[in-house]
Amino acid sequence: QVQLVESGGGLVQPGGSLRLSCAASGFTFSSYAMSWYRQAPGKERELVAVITSAGGSTNYADSVKGRFTISRDNAKDTVYLQMNSLKPEDTAVYYCNAEGSRGLDPVDYWGQGTQVTVSS
Repeated sequence: QVQLVESGGGLVQPGGSLRLSCAASGFTFSSYAMSWYRQAPGKERELVAVITSAGGSTNYADSVKGRFTISRDNAKDTVYLQMNSLKPEDTAVYYCNAEGSRGLDPVDYWGQGTQVTVSS
């Protein structure tokens, strides 16, 4: 059974930091690119950051470049999102995503999300 379980969300003041974690199970984690998405109230889900399967390449939304860092530990089947200098506009539900393939068929998996609220 595939599972992606996010943790680490919460309430933080502007300028603060949080580290999100996403623990994966039920698939070959090291073969999948991993991403973090977020969805704010009334807005569409947007890609925040992505990391390749071996961790050699990352990419970020312009709105978080220089503030957020995505990383992964393939020995622990976990992907992280370090968020620094948080702003109120970073408030959203953050979702973990795994993208890969089973044979020739593309697959992707989603976690349930973790709430991040940036407010004074």
